[in-house]
This record gives sequence, structure tokens and C-alpha cells, in this order.
Amino acid sequence: MKTIQLSVLLLAAGLSCFAQQWEIGGIGGGSFLPGNSVTSPLGAATAGFQSGAAFGAFVGQNLNPHISGEVRYEFLQSNLRLQSGGTEATFSGMAHQFHYDVLFHTNRKESRTQYFAAVGGGVKLFRGTGQEAAYQPLSQFGYFTKTQELKPMASIGGGIKYALTAKIVLRTEFRDFITPFPKNLIAPAPGAKFGGLLHDFVPMVGIDYIY
Repeated sequence: MKTIQLSVLLLAAGLSCFAQQWEIGGIGGGSFLPGNSVTSPLGAATAGFQSGAAFGAFVGQNLNPHISGEVRYEFLQSNLRLQSGGTEATFSGMAHQFHYDVLFHTNRKESRTQYFAAVGGGVKLFRGTGQEAAYQPLSQFGYFTKTQELKPMASIGGGIKYALTAKIVLRTEFRDFITPFPKNLIAPAPGAKFGGLLHDFVPMVGIDYIY
């Protein structure tokens, strides 16, 4: 009798997992970083990254009618930048980020339109890919380096999902990816101080496939 009960419980658990919907998709948009203030005895500047393209992919699972989880990856084209007055110095760069987000839906998953809020965390790998030079404009504030730096990352945002068919969903979303400033990538000059947190505002549009 105990063997039968155990078999029934295992079968029920298996069916429950099988009944959960999974999603896979791609997403793209733009990355916009306001830059951080730089204070120095030699003046003021901003340090950060230029705006660029953003592309990504994700795998998600609907955990219950109002909550789902997603594993995500994004590639961001982010050139390094220092700016002061009318002078700007740049250096080629990019970033890779991996994170897990929990999505809270206002409607059940069967609804055609779903509004959602997202919160999660992961890591972001910043990379400087330009050619280092002996002289760099605005070096009194900071130096660009051809290196890479891994930082913890928080992810917050929200968006809308709209079902085009029973299997295809269009989504639009806005995210703020927050990390400590990568000071090995843009190294402060002696006496210069950079702001602590970097915000990366990323609007994106994507397609989900449900199976």
C-alpha cells in the first residue's frame, strides 16, 4: 500500500512539473548610461559608458498563475567614456551580463495581456577592448584600461506581454541594471573620486515562444 501511495505522489509531482509552461525568447534594444560624477582638485567631469545596442536571450518558467522566473543573458555594446566641458575621451568596450529575475504578473498566464514587474540579480562582466595609449585626453580625471572586471548586479524593471497567438508572445520592457562602478576599467587618477553606483537603463522589445 505504501508503495502505491508513493507511486501516486511521484506521478502527481511529475505531472505538476510537466504542466508548468516554459518560455524561450530573444530580446533587443538600447543601453543608456547617464554617467557618474567625478570630483577632482583639477575640476569636474563625468565617467561612464556611451549608449549602445543591447541584445539578449532568456529561458523562463511559469511557477504559478502570477509568478514566473527567468534566466537571462545580455550583450551590451558599451564604449568607455570620460567627459568634461566640451572634451570627450572614449575607449572601445562591451559588457556581458547573466542574471535570474522573478516576474510578478498582474493577470493570470491565460490572459492575452499581462503587465509585469521584475526583480533579480546576477553578475556583469565589463570589458575594455580598445588600444591603450601613452597619452589620453582627460587623463587628469581617469585612465582607460584594456582589461575586464566582474561586478555583482541588481536588476529591476517592468513591462507588458501581449499574446499574438497561443504560442507566440510580444513583450516590451524597461530595465535598470545596477552595479558598482568598475574602477579597474576606468581607473580614477590620483585625487579624483568617482560615484559609487552605475545605472544602465535598457528599454527592450522581444518575442517569447511558449511550450
